[in-house]
Amino acid sequence: MSSAETLLMISIFLVTVIFVMWRPRGINEALPTSIAAATVLVIGFVPLTDMVSILKIVSGASITILSTIVMSIVLESIGFFRWAALNLAIKAKGSGVLLFWYINLLCFLMTLFFNNDGSILITTPIIIHTLSMLKLKPHQKVPFLISGALVATAASAPIGVSNLANLISLQIVGLDLNTYAKMMFVPSMLGIGCMALMLFLIFRKDISIGYKTNMNQQFMIENSSMRSHPLSSRPQQGTDIDWKMFRISIGVVIATRLSFFVLAPLGIPTEWPAIIGAIILILIRWFKKQIGPADVLRKSPWSIILFAFSMYIIIYGLHNSGMTALIVKQFGDTVATSPFHAIFTMGGLLTVLSNLCNNLPSVMIGTLSIKEMGLDLHLQQISYLANVIGADIGSLILPMGTLASLLWMHTLRQHNVPMHWGKYLQVTIVVVPLSLFVSLLGLFIWTSYVSF
Repeated sequence: MSSAETLLMISIFLVTVIFVMWRPRGINEALPTSIAAATVLVIGFVPLTDMVSILKIVSGASITILSTIVMSIVLESIGFFRWAALNLAIKAKGSGVLLFWYINLLCFLMTLFFNNDGSILITTPIIIHTLSMLKLKPHQKVPFLISGALVATAASAPIGVSNLANLISLQIVGLDLNTYAKMMFVPSMLGIGCMALMLFLIFRKDISIGYKTNMNQQFMIENSSMRSHPLSSRPQQGTDIDWKMFRISIGVVIATRLSFFVLAPLGIPTEWPAIIGAIILILIRWFKKQIGPADVLRKSPWSIILFAFSMYIIIYGLHNSGMTALIVKQFGDTVATSPFHAIFTMGGLLTVLSNLCNNLPSVMIGTLSIKEMGLDLHLQQISYLANVIGADIGSLILPMGTLASLLWMHTLRQHNVPMHWGKYLQVTIVVVPLSLFVSLLGLFIWTSYVSF
């Protein structure tokens, strides 16, 4: 491509990222990306012959994420998330410190069992509802909300199926889910643990509060319908929860998640068990509650497939315009020097890129660049894992670093919870860099001394 064409491609990319983060009038993020992708195809930056291979890379990951969101919609409709909100307040027993750790544990598990974007959409209203139910003042809510959002987003790093970008990139570097988890779980958990501990130390004075618990459980239940929840399909009535169905549904979710790793060595793509698990949950609810799939069809973000497909076309256009070649030229020799240089170079680069232009396109650009560096398989894979740490943990310095963070800010505005960038940055500028360093150092030590 000529320099003018390269500049045009970069301009298309930057304008697209701005619209994805800004979302004027609440437009779906798939709209600007699909317009940009169509422009890239018409201009010829990406040949039409590449469309099939792009769809093959993107579709499986998108369907897996979409299926987990479908499962979360079904679980919400039978009272799971409402039950979680009530139990946060009850089990904390009037202690702000206990409530802090319970909220962080909830956010971590939600991302682990669903995905980071879905976790933010699920847990943020739960936390807001719980804190409001406990009559905490606005400034008292901040520690719980910020810490929950950071942990929920960072928790997409330990396993490959909790993040759309991770899943797409796994196919590019030829890494299966089990190997990813073996190499990544410990290092990323070190970073997440460091993050949670630092958040606790920063907020310890603010969360060292007691709140009244003289309300009985029945009163709490009768006054806690999740009407404002973005996934809510209908208000729950009193304590009418079918506990047998509740346990079966949770069992299906856990079994589906485990099947990703069990079936990976057999070469079965993650989308198949994900689809089957979602269908089973829908059928169980239909049989037990006589609730059809209409709400699932209506509430599922079908646009996620179009968004991922369009974004990958744009990234492929950047790749063809020489962006990845530039990264290879600037950083390739350093990355090839040693695992230590590879990990900290790619982790640092992805942190910067993600905070400037969002982590989804950044991790794709980084992965394509790694593929062109001529690295041996092991060095290529650990460079990719450093990529992910930078994109999942390092990206949290600014709210625009991840789509999940942007969704979190949007959800807070919907619930009239004040949260400005300055307040967010005061926390992340201290917490994120150290957590990133701990995770990257953990990756270097773990992959150097543990055989895979």
